[in-house]
Amino acid sequence: MARLAYLGTPQMAVPPLQALVEAGHDIVLCVTRPDRRRGRGGETTPNPVKEAALRLGIPVSQQMNDLVGIDAEMAVVVAFGRIIPSTVLNELPMVNVHFSLLPRWRGAAPVERAILAGDTETGVCLMKVAEGLDTGDIYAVRRVPMDADITLSALRARLVDTACDLLVDTLKDGLKGLPEAEPQRGDVTMAEKITKEDLHLDWTEPAEQLHRVVRLEHAWTTFRGRRLGVLDALVGETQPDHNQAAPGTLVGSLVVTGAGILELRRVQPESRSPMSADEWIRGVRPAANERLGTD
Repeated sequence: MARLAYLGTPQMAVPPLQALVEAGHDIVLCVTRPDRRRGRGGETTPNPVKEAALRLGIPVSQQMNDLVGIDAEMAVVVAFGRIIPSTVLNELPMVNVHFSLLPRWRGAAPVERAILAGDTETGVCLMKVAEGLDTGDIYAVRRVPMDADITLSALRARLVDTACDLLVDTLKDGLKGLPEAEPQRGDVTMAEKITKEDLHLDWTEPAEQLHRVVRLEHAWTTFRGRRLGVLDALVGETQPDHNQAAPGTLVGSLVVTGAGILELRRVQPESRSPMSADEWIRGVRPAANERLGTD
């Protein structure tokens, strides 16, 4: 087993930390992002990795310079969210868990971008940390299939489980047990951060693409001047009369799109709790040819 440092921040970085501890590794320091202010009182709350580290009795720092000179043979990085400076990399070897099949989807939102692109496969890479953004050589890869209905949270959970197994198997003998790292091969694609507009449903798009946006779990449109979250939907079957309707037209819980039909399953009207689409339709009683997203 090895003496390790750990760098991570969000919830998806917690299970890998726990897996390393359970495998017998000695985590001598956890470096994470600063606490965020939440609520009107301005109080700070620790992020998920900091909470987990404190619960496990691991010292926590928010300063990367604290890694310089530390008694660890290497560091593990999982969803840390910051570029690590060369001054630190020169002092401590680091491996990074990245949730894609590099060099496809380098960057901040690889899981989301894989869904939006309609990828049928993704995976987890264990890579050498280099100064560039996700440019390091690869130590090990695990592939994960994707079906056309998997949601963001479900895919993240599957990838995190895969990452835990990959870390435990690859790091069982520490730094000296790492396989030879190989350069990334293939076309580079960048996974830019998801914006509010990425989640805005454009009804002129095909139903299949809109379904991918809904699978990110924060899709939205508007109806009668108010925001409407679309929490769950399916690609439906087009009827002949739908071809004459404009994109965004509601036909019961069906929405006409640029190509095909999207069937609403679950929605969340502004300032209200989530509800079934049928319940929402009964309440709002759309007029003939009334449309979503026209405000």
